[in-house]
Amino acid sequence: ISQLSWLDKEHKICYRRYMIITWYGQACFKIQSGDKALVLDPFEKSVGLMPPSIQADILFVTHEHFDHNNIKAIKGDYFLINGPGEYEVKGIKAKGIASYHDNEEGAKRGLNKLYLIEVEGIHILHCGDLGQDLLDDKQLEEIGSVDILMIPTGGFFTIDAKQAVGVINQIEPKIVIPMHYKIPKLSILELDGVDKFLKEFGSEDVTAQDKISIRAKDIEGEEEKTRIIVLKP
Repeated sequence: ISQLSWLDKEHKICYRRYMIITWYGQACFKIQSGDKALVLDPFEKSVGLMPPSIQADILFVTHEHFDHNNIKAIKGDYFLINGPGEYEVKGIKAKGIASYHDNEEGAKRGLNKLYLIEVEGIHILHCGDLGQDLLDDKQLEEIGSVDILMIPTGGFFTIDAKQAVGVINQIEPKIVIPMHYKIPKLSILELDGVDKFLKEFGSEDVTAQDKISIRAKDIEGEEEKTRIIVLKP
């Protein structure tokens, strides 16, 4: 979505593009930037939720578990990113960073990728099913600066509310979007709800939103305190 705006005294016109973030439950997001759609971690219907029937230009999969890798549900001639490394696709820069799905270097649940994605000058980090208590120095160096952090908070299969706060304190993002927690109809009952995370973080008065429309200008200089945004699935 683009809007025209006057930017200087000479009345030169340029485009200010908004990025729209939508959450579908678990770790599945759609990031819309102009005519480009990025989709992350689509799930199968066995989780109890309806898989999103959406189109993607770039599709990210953090690991090969059924609630994160339902690529057949996604439409379009998309480019699939499912491994570590650096990518540049259709003007979008992304980096896959190796991590663990558990706190035993993958011995219990295997490997996981963190995806650092640059969209419209905004750096987004999607953590997939991160299971490490904390990130190590190498991972933090690869990640660098983060504007928006998508992080699991439900525990059991991933880090829990307290561990998520620890990782947030390591990364120091401007905005945090919690994910992978218990919601209505979800069949994975072992997960905690988002309230536990909000209480742990000290942001219990957050009101859930349908989606986010944001641009780089909106978060420039936003460094005093990390803001929590809860999305409705």
